[in-house]
Amino acid sequence: MTRILILILLLFLFLTGCTSVNYEQKNTNIQNKVSVKSDEKDEKKEKESLINTDGKTVQERIKAPYGFERVAVEEDSYAQYLRSLPLKPDGSEVRLYDGRVKNNAVHAAVVDIDVGERDLQQCADAVIRLRAEYLYHRKLYDKIHFNFTNGFNADYIKWMNGNRIKVEGNKAYWTEKTGYSSEYGSFREYLNMVFAYAGTLSLSQEMKKVSLDDMRIGDVFIKGDNPGHTVIILDMAKNDVTGEKIFMIAQSYMPAQDIHILKNLQDEGLDPWYPVNFGETLSTPEWQFSKEQLMRFG
Repeated sequence: MTRILILILLLFLFLTGCTSVNYEQKNTNIQNKVSVKSDEKDEKKEKESLINTDGKTVQERIKAPYGFERVAVEEDSYAQYLRSLPLKPDGSEVRLYDGRVKNNAVHAAVVDIDVGERDLQQCADAVIRLRAEYLYHRKLYDKIHFNFTNGFNADYIKWMNGNRIKVEGNKAYWTEKTGYSSEYGSFREYLNMVFAYAGTLSLSQEMKKVSLDDMRIGDVFIKGDNPGHTVIILDMAKNDVTGEKIFMIAQSYMPAQDIHILKNLQDEGLDPWYPVNFGETLSTPEWQFSKEQLMRFG
């Protein structure tokens, strides 16, 4: 009888011990799961913290990552103009010139600037538009000039003085047509003419190559070809401890569409910024560029 009681007691202790071990194991697993979810939330929070949904401009909407500060720029400079571009409300879709929604959502934000009602303001045209708008509003009219693909120089000063461009086949020339006007509506007509006859090939031939080490806001990555493509650097930041630099890029595309800031699909933790030291190839959502394709207006 005593032996039976001892066996029962041992069995009881064994079962309660196993239950305790299982409970502790389950408790540990739950804690691990909670810890993983907490880490995931922290990572998500850190990523989302780069976007200020209430921000109205490039600088206000997109924050620099931890440890980075935006590079200093001169007042009234092209760089300041680009990082101060107005943005449409957070969550806005990219729309084509005819009002349709772009079917490939690759943007972090949409620049609040019209795209026009014709299929004109594509990739190279967006770069031309931003550069020309800056110069126009600074009244630097003599610096507004772009080449057509056939080499014709479309000088805004001549347009402003009443001349107009006539195109016949592969030939373009100036004709006298109207009086002097520096009104914005006339300026937009000038740009539409440039958009129609310029492209990545002509734009690349106007620009000079620069190295990644010398990258500045306003530079572009461009492949001058048919088809070609280009993106423009809207902003830059630097980590003063490590020396690392990052940049932000925007584009239009085909067909003509809103200018939009591109996501970085290669590094979600840095998105929408890109590292200057990206290696041999810059992979953007819709195009790849080599490091030798960084260029600047002369």
